[in-house]
Amino acid sequence: MRKSILGICLLASMMSFAQKSATAQDMEAQGFVDIAELDSTIQVDLMYSRADNFTGKVLYKDLKEAYLHPMAAEALVKAQKILKGLRPDLCLRVYDAARPMSIQQVMWNVVAGTNQSIYVSNPNNGGGLHNYGMAVDLTLCDEATGDTLDMGTKIDFMGAYAHIDNEKQLVSGHIISASAKKNRELLRNVMQQAGYKPLRTEWWHFNFITRAEAKAHYKVIK
Repeated sequence: MRKSILGICLLASMMSFAQKSATAQDMEAQGFVDIAELDSTIQVDLMYSRADNFTGKVLYKDLKEAYLHPMAAEALVKAQKILKGLRPDLCLRVYDAARPMSIQQVMWNVVAGTNQSIYVSNPNNGGGLHNYGMAVDLTLCDEATGDTLDMGTKIDFMGAYAHIDNEKQLVSGHIISASAKKNRELLRNVMQQAGYKPLRTEWWHFNFITRAEAKAHYKVIK
């Protein structure tokens, strides 16, 4: 009976793999894991699978799933559990995770030579932690309604209003609300407890390891 159950599980896994896109299958072949298969309560809405991002283009032609390195994925599941312990009505929503270097190049081409280039890692310098499956872009949302919480700016906003080191001034200047600051702090709290580190210039971006560690021990996503 046990062998039969294992066989059914293996067959289901193979069928699920076969139904996934070429990019998704390639991600899994490189050792990355689908976040939804670890915790289906984490919402996924990849912003680069749509055109309403800073590039104005659909970058993920056939990718809908969010992938991460297994260590980073497990930490994200931990963050969701921590969030649920604090606010059962909320959940994490992922906007980007593991990113092939080819996509990074397209993004860099859009900002190269502009004052927005500080917000995109240069592939010629090894890219960023998204390119190792060790970074995630995300926000908080109301699980019942699906509405995202106020964070002061939209995700992918390139400018000082998205920075996390001047939030007190942003509130006093009536640029972001006090509730937006509180929501950002909640997101940082649960992510840091899970082992992630925030990025100074983007409230939505979190790294699981340093860039030096990634370059020394891991391979970029092709």
